[in-house]
Amino acid sequence: MIKIAVDAMGGDNAPGEIVKGAADAVASRSDIQVLLVGQEEVVKAELGKYQASDRLLVIPASEVIATDEPPVNAIRRKKDSSIVVGMNLVKRGEADAFVSAGNSGAILVGGQMIVGRIRGVERAPFGALIPTEKGVSLLLDSGANVDARASHLVQFARMGSIYMEHVLGISRPRVGIVNVGAEEEKGNALVKETFPLLKACRDLNFTGSIEAREIPHGGADVIVCEAFTGNVILKLYEGTGAVLLSMVKQGMMSSLRSKIGALLVKPALKETLKKFDASQYGGAPLLGLKGLVVKTHGNARAGEICNSIIQCVTFKEQKINEKIKESLDAEEQAEE
Repeated sequence: MIKIAVDAMGGDNAPGEIVKGAADAVASRSDIQVLLVGQEEVVKAELGKYQASDRLLVIPASEVIATDEPPVNAIRRKKDSSIVVGMNLVKRGEADAFVSAGNSGAILVGGQMIVGRIRGVERAPFGALIPTEKGVSLLLDSGANVDARASHLVQFARMGSIYMEHVLGISRPRVGIVNVGAEEEKGNALVKETFPLLKACRDLNFTGSIEAREIPHGGADVIVCEAFTGNVILKLYEGTGAVLLSMVKQGMMSSLRSKIGALLVKPALKETLKKFDASQYGGAPLLGLKGLVVKTHGNARAGEICNSIIQCVTFKEQKINEKIKESLDAEEQAEE
C-alpha cells in the first residue's frame, strides 16, 4: 500500500476539490492510501460527502500557510500547518509522497529544509510535464531556482532524463537547453557555459539548443533552463492555450452554420483538446529530494489532484529517487 499525504488546505479550491480528488484516486486504485492533512473538522465534513473508505484518513493540522505568506517564516513559525505536517510525514517515512496545491515558496523551502536533498544534489527543480504535438515534455526548472549555475542545469538534465525514462517510458530521452537560437554560440552567459558541459555528458542524449517555438512541437523530451525562464514558458503556455480554446468556442458559436459545423467536429476536437490539458499529467515533482514532493497548480481541481496522487505511485514504483542517487554516485566515482 502506497501512502500519499495530501495538503487538504492548500490551493484556491481547498478543501472541496482536494478531498474529491483524493476520494477519486482511492476509488480508482486499490493500492493507494491517502492521508488528508488539514483542519480536522473541516476535512471530515468534506469527506462525509463521499463513500467511507479506510484508505482515506485525516491527519490533523490546525494551521494553514496562505499563498501570500513569506515562505521561510511560514515554515519556521507554523509548525502545525498542513504543509509542514505533511512533509514531516514524508521525512519520517510515514508517507511515501506529499501533494499540495498550496504556497509554492513554502513547498520549495519545506521540501529542502524538512524532507532534505539527496546527497550530491545542488538544487531541487520543479519538473512540469507540458503537452506537445508528440506527447509530453518535461520542463525543468519550472519555478524553484530563479538563479542557477551551469552545474545545476546539468543535474536538472540528468534527473529529468531519469524521470522521463522510468515514469513516462521514453528510452534515451532527448535533452534540449532553452536558447534564443539553434546555434551553439548563441545564448546568455549561463547557456554558453552549460552547453559544452551537457554536450560532454555521455549518459545524456543531448540534442542541443531548443527555441521556444519548437517546444509545442515536441522538439525535446527534457527541456532544461533556470526557473525564471521556465516559469515564463509555463505560464505563457497555459495562458495561450486558454485563450485559443476560448476563441475556438466563440468562433463555433458565432453563426448557425458554425454551430452546425461545431456539432460535427465536436468529438474529434474534444479528444484533441484533451491532449493539451496539462492537468491530466498531474503536478510538478520537486526532483532531487530524499522523499517525493509534488506541487500542483494553485487552482487545481479534483482531476489534477487525483492524477497527481496516481503520478506519485509510478514515481515510487519506479524508484526514481534511488535512480537519481545512483546516477550521482556514478558521476562522483567517474570524477575520482
